[in-house]
Amino acid sequence: MFRHFSLIWKSTLRNKRRTALTVLSIALSMSVLGLLMAIFNMFYNEGSSSAQANRLIVRNRVSLANVLPRSYQARIARVPGVKAVAIMQWFGGVYKDSRDTRNFFARFAVDADKVPLIYPEYQMPPDQLKAFVSERTACAVGNKLASRLGFQVGDRVTLVGDIFPVTLELTIRAIYTAERDNENLLFHYDYLNESLEPARRDFVGTFTILMDSPEDAPRIAQAVDAMFRNSPYQTKTETERQFELSFLAFLGNVKAFLGSISAAIMFTILLVSGNTMAMSVRERIREVGILKTLGFTNGKVLAVLMGESLVISLLGGLIGMTLTAMICAGLREAPSLFTDMSRLATPWWLLGACLAVAGCIGLISSLIPAWSAARRPILESLRVTD
Repeated sequence: MFRHFSLIWKSTLRNKRRTALTVLSIALSMSVLGLLMAIFNMFYNEGSSSAQANRLIVRNRVSLANVLPRSYQARIARVPGVKAVAIMQWFGGVYKDSRDTRNFFARFAVDADKVPLIYPEYQMPPDQLKAFVSERTACAVGNKLASRLGFQVGDRVTLVGDIFPVTLELTIRAIYTAERDNENLLFHYDYLNESLEPARRDFVGTFTILMDSPEDAPRIAQAVDAMFRNSPYQTKTETERQFELSFLAFLGNVKAFLGSISAAIMFTILLVSGNTMAMSVRERIREVGILKTLGFTNGKVLAVLMGESLVISLLGGLIGMTLTAMICAGLREAPSLFTDMSRLATPWWLLGACLAVAGCIGLISSLIPAWSAARRPILESLRVTD
C-alpha cells in the first residue's frame, strides 16, 4: 500500500470538493467522539489522587437533601483509623445576579481549622491561612474563581441564601491553589450555624473523614454506618471518588448514554466514508482495468483503493483530534457549572485510539466496493464508459 502512496494521494485529490467535505464530516464526527471518550475517561477511568484516597464522605442514607446531626462528628471521630472529621455543608445561595452563569460557583460551610489537614492539596500562604482560620466571617476562594471574578484578598462577598434563609457578609482572607476543585468558596460553618434560627441549627449535609490509611476505608465505612443503623438519621459512607460519581447517577445511566452516542457516531462515519468510496470506485472502474493491464494485481488494486479511504479517514481523524484537544483546553478554563472540568484531558492513548477507530472505519467502509472493483475482469472494466 505505502509503495504506491503517491498514486493514492493523487487519487484522493481527484475530486477535491468531495474529498474536502468527507474529511470535514469525519473530522467533526471524530472530534465529538474524542470529546465523549475524554469525558468518559475523566469520569470513570481516572483514579483517585493520593489525597482523595485518604478521605471518606458520610451523608444521609436517604439522600443528600436529608441532613445529619452535628453531634455525629464527635462519635465518628472515635472510630479506630479515623484521623479527623470535618463538616462540609453545601450552602448554595446567590451571588449578585443568579441569571449570570459567571456568578455560579460552589459555596461550602466548613470547619476552617481542619481544612489544611483534611485538604492538603488546598495550598494557601501561611498569613492568609491564619487570617482565614481566625476570623469568623472570613472565606477562602480558589485561584481560578478569583481570576474569573477578579477577587482579591480583602474583598467583601455577599451571599443571599436560598436553602438557608440568611444573608452572609464574608471577607476574602485567602486564595488557595489546587490542581482541581479550585473554584470553590469556603467559609466558617459556625458563622452559618449561628445565623440560623434555633430549630435549624446543628445539622449538616456531609462529614468528611480523613483516614490513617486508604486500606482502612471498607472497615471504617462499615463501622460508621453500623453505628447509626437504627437511628432516625442513618448514614451512608463512601469514598470521595464514589461520592463524586453518585452525582452522575442523577443523569441516569451515563455510561450507556455515552456509549450509545459513540456507537451512533462511528456508524455515521462508516456510512459517510462508505458512500464516498462507493462513488469514487464506481467512477474509476475503467481506470482499474487500465491499472491491471499495466501489471497491477488484484491485491495491489485493492490496496490502492483501500489506501485512499484510509488516507481520507486518518486525515479527518487528525483534524478531529486537534479539534478535540482545543475543545478540552477551552472547557478546562471555562466555569465549572455541573462538575469540575479542570481534569478533562486528551492523553496520547486516547488520541491513538480515536485515530485507530478512524483508520478501521476507513478500511471497513472501502472493503466491499474496492474488493468488487479489484475482482472485476479487465475486459469488463474497460467496457465501462461512465
